[in-house]
Amino acid sequence: MQQSECHGSVHLRNRGAGNCDQRTSSSMQLKHRTAIQRSKSSLSTSSLECARKLPPRPSDKLNPKTINPFGDQPRAPSAFAAVYSKGGIPCRLVHGSVKHRLQWECPPENLPFDPLLITLAEGLRETKHPYTFVSKEGFKELLLVRGAPEKAVPLLPRLIPVLKAALVHPDDEVFERGLNAVMQLSVVVGPSLNDHLKHLLTSLAKRLIYKKFKEPITTALQKLEQHGGSGSLIVIKSKIPTYCSICC
Repeated sequence: MQQSECHGSVHLRNRGAGNCDQRTSSSMQLKHRTAIQRSKSSLSTSSLECARKLPPRPSDKLNPKTINPFGDQPRAPSAFAAVYSKGGIPCRLVHGSVKHRLQWECPPENLPFDPLLITLAEGLRETKHPYTFVSKEGFKELLLVRGAPEKAVPLLPRLIPVLKAALVHPDDEVFERGLNAVMQLSVVVGPSLNDHLKHLLTSLAKRLIYKKFKEPITTALQKLEQHGGSGSLIVIKSKIPTYCSICC
């Protein structure tokens, strides 16, 4: 009986010692892992600090980690946006409950067309508000003032390339604004536009193959013929042979 109790007490002491050893081993392993993690953290922190202290290298600009070649890159403002932001367009947009309108700083008939009319024509290629509205309405209203023909005709050699740029723009709304501007200009300058028509008609002929543009382009050609006379019809037929004259 005494031997049994002795063996039992020895067994309990051995189990206790084993548990103690296991706890000690687990504690040592935990401390070891913690020390490793702290070491890695300190190394990472020191590496970051070193990287921050290093001066930028020219090659860093090409590093894909700092520049995403497929992301949206900041673009410089367009010529019209730059002029507008500096107050170079003498009108401002007035927001209305039904529709917007322009408020001119002075009567438009007192404003010089050079370079204002050309600047507004450049704005027709804009795709953001309020540039789209200001350029479209400003161009139209400026051509309605008294004495507009005398002021606009001398600018045609510089104005036509700008309007052509709007007509070849991939954005459909930009094209439509350019097309309307050409019709508005035709009403004002009349046959004076005939010498420049060939530069515009090439762009119209390319869009004419699309069904959605057939009606607005046909209307524009009719306006050009109406205000340009027989001389305009000759130019139109040379570039767009399928056009039917309004006189037919």
